Amino acid sequence: MSRRFVVAMLGLGLALILMPQVSLAAEDHIAEAITHTKQAIDHGKMGHADVLTTHAKAALAHAQAGKNAKANPHTDEAIKHLEQAIDEGNKGHADQATTHAEAALNHLQQVN
Repeated sequence: MSRRFVVAMLGLGLALILMPQVSLAAEDHIAEAITHTKQAIDHGKMGHADVLTTHAKAALAHAQAGKNAKANPHTDEAIKHLEQAIDEGNKGHADQATTHAEAALNHLQQVN
């Protein structure tokens, strides 16, 4: 066998081994984003805008990491709503922030 063929096969094998890990990393980040978004919603319903903001920031970080691992239009929409939830939460508007967090959760749950 030629050296070029062996190198190509090793590269292909390595790529096939690493592909599932990239997908799993994206799924882990989306799962974490969902968890934090649910916590943000729970606190928002209690009127705790500051705690909602903390969880929305954590959810945003995970959603962005999930987007970097595997792009999805629902992730993009979730990120927009999480940013709006953070903005409203910083203003002390727990009810409006909760609405955006709920919209973000809806999109995160649709990420495949």
